[in-house]
Amino acid sequence: PPQWISLLRQIKWGRPHSKLYPLLHLQQIQFVEDKQEFSRFPTKAGRRSLSRSISQSSTDSYSSAASYTDSSDDETSPRDKTQLNSKGTSDFCVKNIKQAEFGRREIEIAEQDMSALISLRKRAQGEKPLAGAKIVGCTHITAQTAVLIETLVALGAQCRWTACNIYSTQNEVAAALSEIGVAVFAWKGESEDDFWWCIDKCVNMEGWQPNMILDDGGDLTHWVYKKYPNVFKKIRGIVEESVTGVHRLYQLSKAGKLCVPAMNVNDSVTKQKFDNLYCCRESILDGLKRTTDVMFGGKQVVVCGYGEVGKGCTAALKAMGSIVYVTEIDPICALQACMDGFRVVKLNEVIRQVDVIITCTGNKNVVTRDQLDRMKNGSIVCNMGHSNTEIDVASLRTPELTWERVRSQVDHVIWPDGKRVILLAEGRLLNLSCSTVPTFVLSITATTQALALIELYNAPEGRYKQDVYLLPKKMDEYVASLHLPTFDAHLTELSDEQAKYLGLNKNGPFKPNYYRYNHPSKIPLNDTQISDLCTIYLQWIPTSTTYMFSLVQSS
Repeated sequence: PPQWISLLRQIKWGRPHSKLYPLLHLQQIQFVEDKQEFSRFPTKAGRRSLSRSISQSSTDSYSSAASYTDSSDDETSPRDKTQLNSKGTSDFCVKNIKQAEFGRREIEIAEQDMSALISLRKRAQGEKPLAGAKIVGCTHITAQTAVLIETLVALGAQCRWTACNIYSTQNEVAAALSEIGVAVFAWKGESEDDFWWCIDKCVNMEGWQPNMILDDGGDLTHWVYKKYPNVFKKIRGIVEESVTGVHRLYQLSKAGKLCVPAMNVNDSVTKQKFDNLYCCRESILDGLKRTTDVMFGGKQVVVCGYGEVGKGCTAALKAMGSIVYVTEIDPICALQACMDGFRVVKLNEVIRQVDVIITCTGNKNVVTRDQLDRMKNGSIVCNMGHSNTEIDVASLRTPELTWERVRSQVDHVIWPDGKRVILLAEGRLLNLSCSTVPTFVLSITATTQALALIELYNAPEGRYKQDVYLLPKKMDEYVASLHLPTFDAHLTELSDEQAKYLGLNKNGPFKPNYYRYNHPSKIPLNDTQISDLCTIYLQWIPTSTTYMFSLVQSS
């Protein structure tokens, strides 16, 4: 009220001013706005509306990568709107092109912590190593991914992009990319139909045919392979960064249906040991806190899968005081979990007592309806794997169960007896759907992806056959070296004598391709890799040739 303003200007702050005492009796104050007095007791419908408003505003401001939400946005599907950027083009479909300026600021902030990728951009943009490349991409569309996309454009590529997750898109970033001419088809909260429509719009463009694919999850590769086989045969290379997508590629290769070379970025050291491990170690806590405000100390948590993602999640939760269990199918990973101090169990053994279940296996039906039925009231279920198949969410959409949306990406699934299970992001990837991920770690992955695209696009004919390959070790080491200046790290150099003693080149690579940095390799091997490993094994064990070969082949 105006009388407050005049009094506040007179106050020398210390004890409350005597003239303020009457005003501080809030019972005497009536707040009126636009001559509409709020009812002291809202109606039931009003309480629901108010609850939705409060929970939505409390999460919109800082959830899902702090995605900006304009209050003027309507609920009209972007597919039903015609939008133009400042250049007058409409070859895109985003939530609101007017958010481009805000998205540009987000991208500029991300660039500050992605100095290695920017350095690669500056070093190579004069040569334009991707000139003529027409890249169609399907990844999370965030500020960090935007830095990668703009780097590819600076290196000469034409790009069309869509989202690999219906909840992870930052609308303002998608608008910023569309503003500079990148054809982006994505918005946060797409339906399943929207998701496939966006992929098709990226691929099916008159007068434009992709010759490179950058995928995260394999959906784009699958769509092109099934719907546009003639286009798929002309692709010069595929770069895939997820466990799910890599698994699909190896299936195609095994069946003899992969007619283009593909690069498995997920199993490159710079992706697996950094993005999968360190990124998830930090973002798992962020995602759970933002969505549920859960206290971790003393909570019983089961992490399904002890790969690099599982290792990151368990380390973070253990440090916060949680009691952590691990489920595993691989005896090597299970032994690692035991040695790290975690109890390895079957999910059914602890399902009735755990407070939180986190899946990170890349498999399907890791948590079934029967197990969800036996969970205790208030339990939290979420997924840190790429695919939304790990939790059997479809089985929860039945008439006897009630779904209640309490926050953005937070649903209470209510059983007939009143039991509630808290499901996050409808079983999709938690960290990118509900929070943010560390920019610096994504810089490592993005640099690896950019180099993989450059390598496949510029490789002479015959270097790569129709198979799945790992990034050459030399490139892994180069990506790591680009990021060391951030920490003011200084590498020790080998002397000529030392290099000769170890049988190494002074400039690397410093490890053989079979060296997995203390990580047991679980990737399928091609014939050359099997042959190399057999040679190594046979140097150790000159006998039992047939046994050793069969052992490696089965591995």
